[in-house]
Amino acid sequence: MTERRLEGRSVLALVTNYGVEQDELLVPLGQLRDGGADVTVAAVSTDPVQTLQGDKDPGESVDPDVPFEALGAAPHDLLLLPGGTLNADQLRLQTAAVDTVKAFAASGRPVAAICHGPWALVEADVLRGKTLTSYPSLRTDVTNAGAKAWLDEPVVGDRAGGYPLITSRTPKDLDAFVTAIREHLTGS
Repeated sequence: MTERRLEGRSVLALVTNYGVEQDELLVPLGQLRDGGADVTVAAVSTDPVQTLQGDKDPGESVDPDVPFEALGAAPHDLLLLPGGTLNADQLRLQTAAVDTVKAFAASGRPVAAICHGPWALVEADVLRGKTLTSYPSLRTDVTNAGAKAWLDEPVVGDRAGGYPLITSRTPKDLDAFVTAIREHLTGS
């Protein structure tokens, strides 16, 4: 039987409708939901989210729960920013998504971003003084956005700058990434 330690916790995942890296969305969603968390997938529209594998091969489709415009002020305990180059590049152009990132950081709620997901953090201008990791090609972007340091590690947690940040590099780091998210949500 699956341990349900995340009951009563809610996670908001922000994605676009095309190009999110399949495992960077589906693995955290599945594991967090299996643990009892309520996970909401918000996308640009209510059209299915077409995931990709390796930024090129079609993956599974996911039905979003809500479009960005209908997010409102619903409280969530953690913001999840999956990568996928196409997804992350388009996500940072969505005003509602960037505003949501800013709101999480301003309220002190945690943000978890993997691979290219930190591009939304760059756009939201919430990386000043932070130490993080990402897909290696984002290193210059995050340091130019004021990050204190970029580390080449599977998962990096940082509590500086007013909000907790959990970051990982690639789908190969998903076990460490989801474990760090679970630990943060459960306080263990």
